[in-house]
This record gives sequence, C-alpha cells and structure tokens, in this order.
Amino acid sequence: MIKVHSKALDHSIETDRIIDHIEGSGEGPTLIFMGGIHGNEPSGVFALKKVLQEVDRTLVKGCIYAIAGNLWALERGVRYHEEDLNRVWMEDRIHRLPDSVKDAANEDIAQQVEIYKVVKEILSTNSGPFYFFDLHTTSSETVPFLTVNDSMLNRKFTVQYPLPIILGIEEYLEGPILSYINELGYVAFGYEAGQHDNMSSIENHMAFIYLSMVFCGSIKKKNINFHQCYDRLAKTTGDVRNIYEIYFRYLIQPDEEFKMRPGYFNFQRVRTGQVLADSNGKAIKAQSDGRIFMPLYQTQGIEGYFTIRRIPSIYLVLSGLLRKFRLDKWLTILPGIKWQDPKKHTLRVNQKIAFLFTKQFFHLLGYRSRRIDKTHLIMKNREEESRDAEYVRESWYENE
Repeated sequence: MIKVHSKALDHSIETDRIIDHIEGSGEGPTLIFMGGIHGNEPSGVFALKKVLQEVDRTLVKGCIYAIAGNLWALERGVRYHEEDLNRVWMEDRIHRLPDSVKDAANEDIAQQVEIYKVVKEILSTNSGPFYFFDLHTTSSETVPFLTVNDSMLNRKFTVQYPLPIILGIEEYLEGPILSYINELGYVAFGYEAGQHDNMSSIENHMAFIYLSMVFCGSIKKKNINFHQCYDRLAKTTGDVRNIYEIYFRYLIQPDEEFKMRPGYFNFQRVRTGQVLADSNGKAIKAQSDGRIFMPLYQTQGIEGYFTIRRIPSIYLVLSGLLRKFRLDKWLTILPGIKWQDPKKHTLRVNQKIAFLFTKQFFHLLGYRSRRIDKTHLIMKNREEESRDAEYVRESWYENE
C-alpha cells in the first residue's frame, strides 16, 4: 500500500496495485484500466478510485479492473526511477524479466514484473472480449485526445469517442505497454486527459471511464450520466476532432540540453522555420507546416516534441479496403520487397530498389516501420495478431 498525492485536489489517497475491482452481476467484457504508469501523472489513479466507488456495481456486466502503474514513482511524484516504465515492454525484455522483484535491476523493472504478472493473471482467469485503457496526462496544456496503434480493431472502437485520435505513435516509441497489449491481439489504446495537475484532467478521466464502460457494453447508457460525460469531452475538442498521424519526432540525445520555447500547446499550428525549442543553446525550427504534439515541459523524458497532420477521410476509407482484401500479400512479387519471417507477418523493404513505396503507403496496408540501416525498413503488420473473432459480435465492430 502506498500514498499518492494530487496537487489538483490537495489530497492524498492510499492504494495498492489493484486500485479496485468489480465483479459484475452477469456475463460481459473485461475492462482493464491503468493509471499512473508515469508517477507524475496521478490523475488517472484518483479518477479510477472515485468512479469505481460511486458506480452501482449491481448494474455492471463482466469485470472491471483498475490497476496502478509505477507505485514507486507515484509515491514520490516523479515520472520514473531509472527507466521509463512505458518504454520497457519489448518482447525480448519481457522474456528476460526476473521471476522476482528482488532480482530486478531497478525499481521500474520491479514494477514491470508485478504489472506483467497481474495482467497475465487477468487474461488467464477472465473471459473476453478484453479492453485495455492506459490513462495519462501531459506536461503542457492540452485538449484531451486518444493515442492509438493503427489496427482496424482499435480504429473501429475509438471512433465512438468525441475526441482527436492520434495514429502511429508506436513507430516512434520503443516499448510502450499499449504495443505489448496490441500485439497480444486486444483492443488497447491511451487517453490523455489534460495537464498533469489540473482538476479538469481528473474530471475528464472520469468522463472517459464512464463512456468506456458504456461503449464496451459493461453498463447501459441509462445507468450513468452518459450525455453529460459525452458532452464534457466533446466540448473540449474544438476544431481538432479529427484523426491525425505523427510524421516527426524530435528525439533528445544523451547529454543534450533541450528546452522547449514557452507557450506551445498540443495541436497548435506551426509553420516551417518557426522556432520551437533550443538544443545546447541553438534554435530548433519546425521542418514543415503541421501541428505540434506533446511538447516536453518536464525534466524527464526523451521525446522533445512531435509534429502531426490530419489524415484525409479518403485515405482512412482506402486503408480499410486495402486491409480487408489483404492486398499486401502480393507485394513480394515486386523487387526490393520480401518477407522477413516465415509467418508472413513482417516485410523487409530495400528503399534503394523499392523507392516508390513510402512509409505512408505501407501505413495504408496496416504496417508500421522500423529502420534497420540506411536503406532497409522492417515493416510489421498491425492486423495479423488482432483477435477479430472475439469482438465480431460487439455493437461497435462494424464501425468504419
């Protein structure tokens, strides 16, 4: 049991790894919410505790789990100890996790060991469909938004929310827990509710939790203040309720002195040549027109900022059709493109030969990229592991 403090509420609560757990009154989905995987983001922990305390449990179908993330960091109000707990969920590292927290290399890995065991236990002892929600806040002011690995399952589910959707962040972040869950085939995405210490962030998280319960079929609209929750989130989004993709990340190098220029906020438009930050005393300028995304205004973290652009609706429709008919299976007849693995889940692309095929083209087909050298990309299919059969009867499944 640890004590977590909220600056917004000027109040502390005690929590364990499982913040709360509801066993519903009948069959239904299993919802897994995580708050505070970064210790300086306690908003989700407070929102989860309050919602699960006040909801009428007799009206809930299925199960709901509320999990606290980095307990060590939450207790101290810091992002992490030595390693970002949301950057260590790579397959090879998971296979090498110690059996005991006592054998962990640092406090963050000790936390990962416990979370991994809790998630595996939930998945093995409960029935699906499973939904995973990762609750966050940001260091700068922001309207609430969703970060989504671009599988069709995720896309179909998340369009129910009146929120901006950011696709493709998994190409830029190594080892987020959402990517690990998505590669198990489940619906999983992140929600950013606002600035770390704003009271509105807790309220936005609560509204999101209630909406998620309804969208999953865990509780009926009539049993919560559905329209109040929906309108709360809808009113925050203004003119940015679109689907965006990340196309640039500024990665802070070891020993680099990075500092954002003051005044930038999420979704703010920036122009080519506009000064955004300073690196070792030299100005960093925007490389193209777009919108700034998640500018770093805290001491910990390696992503200085991202830039995003809106995805036209025609491209979203086209990508759905291309994935439905699996046109990617024909790509290897072209020079410079071949399968990397015998299961045909991953492509190896030689850009010297297949120079006409950009990353954006492979995004349409459902692939995410990782550069392995100056000329080669590894493209991994987002759709192969999706457990569509477990969700096909859900009311939202036919969403486009």
